[in-house]
Amino acid sequence: MEFNNNIPIYVQVIHDIKKDMVNGVLALGEKLPSGRELALKYKINPNTASRIYKEMETEEICYTKRGLGTYVTEDMSKLKSIREEMAGSLLDNFIEGMEQLGFTKEELIQLLEYKYETK
Repeated sequence: MEFNNNIPIYVQVIHDIKKDMVNGVLALGEKLPSGRELALKYKINPNTASRIYKEMETEEICYTKRGLGTYVTEDMSKLKSIREEMAGSLLDNFIEGMEQLGFTKEELIQLLEYKYETK
C-alpha cells in the first residue's frame, strides 16, 4: 500500500480495513490479523498497528477477545453506516472538485448518467 504523506498512516490503514469490510473481503465476526501480522502486512511500526486496533475498537468497528485476538464487528448496521460514511466522503470530494471545474448540478447528473451507461 502506498501511503499519502499528508494523512496519518494509522488513518489510511483503518480506511483500507473499512474498505475490506464493506467489500466483503473481511466478513462480520472474522478474526483480524494479530498486531504483528498487521504491522508486517502494511510495513508499519507495531505500535502503529496497536493504535489502529485501539481506534477501531473505539469506533466499534472491531472488538477484542482477551487471549484470542481481534475480530470484525458483528453489527450489520455498523457496517452499513461505515459504507454510507465512506460513500458520503467520496461524493463530497467529487462534488467539490466538479464545482471547482464549473459544473452545475444538472451537468454533473448528465455526465454521471452518460459515464455510467457507457461504462
